[in-house]
Amino acid sequence: MKITKINNNIFRIEKENEMLVPGIIYASENLFDKNNKDVIQQVINVAKLPGIVKYSIAMPDMHQGYGFCIGGVAAFDLENGVVSPGGVGFDINCGVRIMSTNISKEDFLKVRTKILKEIEKEIPTGIGFENDKKITLQQLDEYLINGAKEAIKNGYGTSKDLKKCEENGCVKNTNPKIISQRAKSRGMPQLGTLGAGNHFIEIQTIEEIFNKRIAKKSGLKEGNICVMIHSGSRGLGHQIASDYIKKMEKCDVEDKQLVYAKIKSDLGQEYLQAMNCAVNFAFANRQIIMHKIRKILQKYFPKSKEELVYDVCHNIAKIEEHKLNGKKIKLCVHRKGATRAKKGKLVIIPGSMGTSSYILIGGNKSDELSFESTAHGAGRIMGRKNANTEYTYEAIKNNLEKQNIKVLSKTKKGLVEEAPNVYKDINEIINVSDNLHLTKKIVKLKPIAVIKG
Repeated sequence: MKITKINNNIFRIEKENEMLVPGIIYASENLFDKNNKDVIQQVINVAKLPGIVKYSIAMPDMHQGYGFCIGGVAAFDLENGVVSPGGVGFDINCGVRIMSTNISKEDFLKVRTKILKEIEKEIPTGIGFENDKKITLQQLDEYLINGAKEAIKNGYGTSKDLKKCEENGCVKNTNPKIISQRAKSRGMPQLGTLGAGNHFIEIQTIEEIFNKRIAKKSGLKEGNICVMIHSGSRGLGHQIASDYIKKMEKCDVEDKQLVYAKIKSDLGQEYLQAMNCAVNFAFANRQIIMHKIRKILQKYFPKSKEELVYDVCHNIAKIEEHKLNGKKIKLCVHRKGATRAKKGKLVIIPGSMGTSSYILIGGNKSDELSFESTAHGAGRIMGRKNANTEYTYEAIKNNLEKQNIKVLSKTKKGLVEEAPNVYKDINEIINVSDNLHLTKKIVKLKPIAVIKG
């Protein structure tokens, strides 16, 4: 393969053999050097998919995934293009939302342990933990159609929250009737639950403000706390992905993790409808979790004010309008572990546990360079198996507590697998995005409390 360095933050994989478009990697030299050949090969494999336009893209937090690399972005022509579950991921609409408060760090720290225990009690976390408030199949279908709107209808928040969500917390073109009973049975007890792996609830302080005007408009004041929630569509989304990967398995493609259906085909349209159901489930899931945390904070701080700042997706395929060859056309944009960075819209990029997170705004080059996309986090550099041999629970917890970060985790293994050092440097990833004008920094946040599944 021929890789050309365009500048300090852009590497181009030249189009060769069956590639229909070049590959583009947005990364500093240091981040690029952390890639392995498998990640680059995944970018190349995506470049071979029918109907792909412009580039097969990887973001600075890229690492190996299923099908697409994590941090992978690709757009497809609606006429000849395809939709691939491997370009969305198993945790459909894994995403992150952040809620601002007027509670000071000093006041929160006085009751930090009590609040964390209440959150852990109220919100089921980890593998196998379910919501004690069960919903019926009919109620689940309403959530799959209406997303966060349905959660608000059932008393979890206010309609004002919807204005601060990507797609207003609900995508259209859904059909709950095509979702398998297995997927529904997995989803029913998991609405309002956090999950495991890299999912988290973090209480953070606003450490630095880069754009005072936008920060003020978003209710972000230095010294106050925010709540960040990272979760997705749980078992329902995972099962939908598995179901459609199996339905597409006869597809003639070199990398079997990239099975696909033509967007215009019946199967392609069916997958998009099923995927959108999972997207709405995830929006509702984060809405319910946020509402419960809001109520707990108000119990300890009756005069407090909590407002949703923004909610953004990471794993999704969406029909969007973008400029291509000087014309605006509709494309199916796959973002696998990548965040939408539309000019003027807020972007949230969390760091690894114990490191900074950022709120940003979409930059003026994002459409030209990446179909309005950027990184979604820090990006792993070490697998979970290796993390368990390199680190210990006690060492990680002690290190976090030295930084005045209180952590609760359902399992010791889960905490070790998410050790800060298994991820790339979030500041370097943010700087790449900033330098390329994919995003511009608004606020830097630092955790003071973490809940892991």
